[in-house]
Amino acid sequence: MNKKLYIGSLSYDTTDDGLRELFGTVGTVLSAEVIRDRNTGRSKGFGFVEMETVEEAEKAIGELNGTMLDGREIKVAEAQPRREQPRGPDRRGGGRRERERRDSDRWGGRRERW
Repeated sequence: MNKKLYIGSLSYDTTDDGLRELFGTVGTVLSAEVIRDRNTGRSKGFGFVEMETVEEAEKAIGELNGTMLDGREIKVAEAQPRREQPRGPDRRGGGRRERERRDSDRWGGRRERW
């Protein structure tokens, strides 16, 4: 079991302090963060809380999963390790130029000049 918890179905109005306050009722909170969109600053509707011990994390899951916070029923679960995401618009790693070059080779598009 991990000490870091995933908190889902958060209201857009929920703050880091709101998470810290709620989870502080079941144990010692080391960190609490609502994940925000980097362009707009608006909440993405989920966050993470790290508890001091594994036992406190298990207690938080048992007691707080399905409870109401800021008018929403929240989901509390053990956080999973972050997966590495491929980069680029087509998720293969290149940008537009790479995709054009690949597609033109595949379909006989652009040809070499002799």
